[in-house]
Amino acid sequence: MQEKSLGKWLSLLYRYSHIYLSEQLTPYDLGKGQALFLIALYHADGITQDELSRYLYIDKSTTARAIEKLVESGYAKKEHAKHDQRCKKVYLTSKAKKIEPHIQKILKQWTDILSKNMSDDEFYTAVKLLQKMNDNAIQHIKAIKTGNSN
Repeated sequence: MQEKSLGKWLSLLYRYSHIYLSEQLTPYDLGKGQALFLIALYHADGITQDELSRYLYIDKSTTARAIEKLVESGYAKKEHAKHDQRCKKVYLTSKAKKIEPHIQKILKQWTDILSKNMSDDEFYTAVKLLQKMNDNAIQHIKAIKTGNSN
């Protein structure tokens, strides 16, 4: 009988993804946690740490630590926002921009590994279902935080 626990399979994929990313990112002196923030910055360079936390649904202290490591590694820099000196924006450095094609290749290879032997329809369905699960999780967590959970 096939295992019907979504949590089990998602947990295994999460762990295997971390193993793969840790191995692939070692030459760039990047940890899997920092890579998540770097990838987000490739999509939204120049946002604040608070915006980055909200974008990734990650707490502010974790974001601050990851950004600090990216700064120390030379992949990011922080600058005061022109409109508000209390606010700091995070920008990619040329070093980060230089490795973007390599990071994108690593991510594409992982997607190719995960989707091996899938038809286009199966891949599309898998992505849609994962997006739906993600949306459900976000809605549930927001409801818990606002006291509206069932």
